[in-house]
Amino acid sequence: MTALAHRFHLYARLVRLDKPIGSLLLLWPTLTALWLAADGAPAWWLVVIFSLGTVLMRSAGCAINDYWDRDFDLHVERTRERVLTTGQISEHEALAVAGTLALLAFLLVLALPPLVWLLAVVALLVAISYPLLKRVFGLPQAYLGIAFGFGIPMAFAAVQQTVPLEAWTLLLANVFWALAYDTEYAMVDRPDDLKLGLKTAAVTFGRFDVVMVGVSYLLTLLLLAWVGARLTLNWAWYAGLVVAGLIAIRHLIWIRGRDRELCFRAFLNNTWFGFAVFVGAVLATSFSGA
Repeated sequence: MTALAHRFHLYARLVRLDKPIGSLLLLWPTLTALWLAADGAPAWWLVVIFSLGTVLMRSAGCAINDYWDRDFDLHVERTRERVLTTGQISEHEALAVAGTLALLAFLLVLALPPLVWLLAVVALLVAISYPLLKRVFGLPQAYLGIAFGFGIPMAFAAVQQTVPLEAWTLLLANVFWALAYDTEYAMVDRPDDLKLGLKTAAVTFGRFDVVMVGVSYLLTLLLLAWVGARLTLNWAWYAGLVVAGLIAIRHLIWIRGRDRELCFRAFLNNTWFGFAVFVGAVLATSFSGA
């Protein structure tokens, strides 16, 4: 491997291109919103812009997260081998990668209505500030839900040039979903986070962590059902929610023993929860007359 190729390989590891779960957790709610906003017929170029945008912003978020957490990551079993933590790339390189990816993402939205530009700036500020919340806020996973769900109002703004109540409700549902799946993720790191004094939902919830994950999933599904009623979506939307609910129940079974490996497995499996909701949106809007 040449020196340049090795450098790009390190950058790919920095932005987690080898771990697509984060991009998928952004992608499914964004595409769901896009399909609902466009009543099942989004322009192909919008699908491309939002799909690329989610990958770019998630990647930029990973780079800035590793920059803020570079000292803490040394003391966490799961993160101590990250390329920035081990010194394989410099802090300046990490910031340069994050800035470049964020700029590319912003260039994509320039083809969209001005309201999307404004929302993109807010989304960037949320993404940059999220890693710092772990120092001061007991439920940073809720803030992550805003960061991971801001493609929702942007999708509605791109299609309808406004952000209706249904879009904000979808964003709120995404907050509760993120609280569920990222608490599962935080349960993996809880022993290390307690030693470092970091604030996460798993630490805040304590022995009620499994219960609160279940409550978060339930609130997610109830809010999504309300959106379906507001938009008069058909049976397919609710069928998707039922499948997502069954997936959530499986996660609760996995995490009830608080085994690290099973908690991480539940976190990764959330891509199917999001995919089930997305498929429900596609089918509900494709057969809206059914």
